[in-house]
Amino acid sequence: MPVVRATVGRDRRVRFAATLGGDDGTTAADLCRQLEKAERSGARDGGTRISVLPLLEPEEEAAVTALNGTGRSAEAARSLPDLVGDQVRLRPHAPAVVCGTDTLSYRDLDDRSDRMAAALCVRGVRPGDVVGIAHQRSADLVVMLLAVLKAGAAYLAVEAGDPPSRCAQLLRLAGARLAVVEKDRRDQVEDAVVVVEAGELTDAASGRLPAFDRPLVTPDHLAYVSCTSGSTGEPKAVGVPHRAVARLLRGPDWVEIGPDDVILQLAPVAFDASTIEIWGPLLNGARLAVLAGDAGDFERLAREITAQGVTVLLLTTGLFNQMVGSHLDCFRTVRHVLSGGDVASPGHVARLLDAYPDVTFTNGYGPTENTSYTTCWSVRGRLEDGVVPIGTPINGTRIAVLDAALRPVPVGVCGELYASGPGLARGFIGRPGATAERFVADPSGEPGARMYRTGDLVRRRSDGVLEFVGRADQQVKIRGFRVEIGHVEAVLSAMPGVRAGVIVPQEDGVGGKRLLAYVVADGDPSAPDPTERGSRLLAALRQVLPPYMVPWAVLAYPDLPLNRNGKLDRRALPAVHRLPRALSTTFVAPRTALERRLAELWGDVLGVEPVGVEDDFFGLGGYSLVAARLLATVQRELGITVPAAALYRKPTITGMIEEIGDSGQR
Repeated sequence: MPVVRATVGRDRRVRFAATLGGDDGTTAADLCRQLEKAERSGARDGGTRISVLPLLEPEEEAAVTALNGTGRSAEAARSLPDLVGDQVRLRPHAPAVVCGTDTLSYRDLDDRSDRMAAALCVRGVRPGDVVGIAHQRSADLVVMLLAVLKAGAAYLAVEAGDPPSRCAQLLRLAGARLAVVEKDRRDQVEDAVVVVEAGELTDAASGRLPAFDRPLVTPDHLAYVSCTSGSTGEPKAVGVPHRAVARLLRGPDWVEIGPDDVILQLAPVAFDASTIEIWGPLLNGARLAVLAGDAGDFERLAREITAQGVTVLLLTTGLFNQMVGSHLDCFRTVRHVLSGGDVASPGHVARLLDAYPDVTFTNGYGPTENTSYTTCWSVRGRLEDGVVPIGTPINGTRIAVLDAALRPVPVGVCGELYASGPGLARGFIGRPGATAERFVADPSGEPGARMYRTGDLVRRRSDGVLEFVGRADQQVKIRGFRVEIGHVEAVLSAMPGVRAGVIVPQEDGVGGKRLLAYVVADGDPSAPDPTERGSRLLAALRQVLPPYMVPWAVLAYPDLPLNRNGKLDRRALPAVHRLPRALSTTFVAPRTALERRLAELWGDVLGVEPVGVEDDFFGLGGYSLVAARLLATVQRELGITVPAAALYRKPTITGMIEEIGDSGQR
């Protein structure tokens, strides 16, 4: 972006020096025109504030607005069950869902979901309801989701790692009265809603179809509810209608999906990437290959991609970087790679394209509130200038880049991105104030039209392509999930014994981010020492927050630094890249040479010291991408291969050595 310096000479002439980037489409002539325009406007009215001076002439504004997209869908909106029904009629015997040894044809999927929808209706589900789903990825889960939609309801997925208190909070927030759960996850939700065990529905799906008047489901019915972080500590339940999903995936102009394609479903259903993975194939007659079990086992993931012959693959940014870095050969069958969820790494994109010049890579951008993708940018063959922008609006989407006064900004100038069109969510369920704040009137749309204020800062290049600049607020992406820093701070500050709490995001060393918590504890002399206090706070936070929102560490200080205005000075908080051990378990020191070397490697990767042989990898802050880095480090430094599944099964150094011994590598 241009950096401008103004100086006033003795002759009272103002001279400007500007540094112009070669890739932003801004020329010296553009800058001069803007400065002359501001000068003329100021001369006409000397009392005008600079912030409200017009930046565009009418013809320039028209040219910029023409780049905003049409907002029209490729075809008339219909409900998802109706669109899946088209594929049932066109290709009834073609495989629709594959998971392990289970294969469902489109006819099987339709019949089983009809019977399951009838069973849901018998249990009191009505059009407009929200049904909680606590179930692992499987063919039955896909049937279940379609059945919920056929019953006229919307689904809200509950993740296995979420504590019961958060599950109850999300279900109540969305207005769910019933949840379908696997037997071993009943305790996650039974205090909040009526529980139906999944086995009852799968049994019903295998039986005869009872008398069942299928409810009328319109494009305006909600299809699913996705919960995002809120700045006050209260999550926001985003209600997404059928028409928004249809706009995204029926006849898309950003990816080609046909009957010969295979798409892998590996994202958590609570994460909106699953919308593309599940409904992308089913609305277009392709095959949905469901990855059962843990998606964090990257070796197994690579094998599954190859074995299933996956042709269209969606990976979050962090996972894409990991797979390119360590399993590049898994892309052999893939013709189109989709990525998103965070800022793309040009180096990893270039490496993929160098290895597979016929593969198309698409960088997708979009908030949950505009249904997964808002803009896309695709490249094939070679990444020419080392930049991965977020692209242009997809079909059915209209965008605007506006200043603080909601006026269009010129090419090359940073502004906030707004999105509108049929992809918009209905709003935040039960929170009309928050909905009105983010879903605002669209001045260029039809009467009553709305646009969503994303909070993302972008700039438009001269070719109309958007580049992501950053956030206008304190929102970050953790493991692909959107997290409001204020949400975690509110929960932290409400903890007993915490007088003040601050959350700071930090790079985690594997291309992602993690959270650090800084607290000022109360003055109770009987309070535990800082390390034990941090351990207790982390344990308490795990009871109310999902794993990706739990801080990597809690650091206690007597006071938090303030700036000269008496406000918190976040930049003065000490940076931390290595932590003292803060687990409540007893420390067991390494005894053998192998244990000591593994403890060193664990400490280096996790940023924790010392590491005991009975310390839990995940309790020390590990997660899937960090696990992949650890296992790669062990293989490189020690020549020992440990499967990811083994680390998940026995997440301690002792367990790792047992696995090494069992495999005969010692």
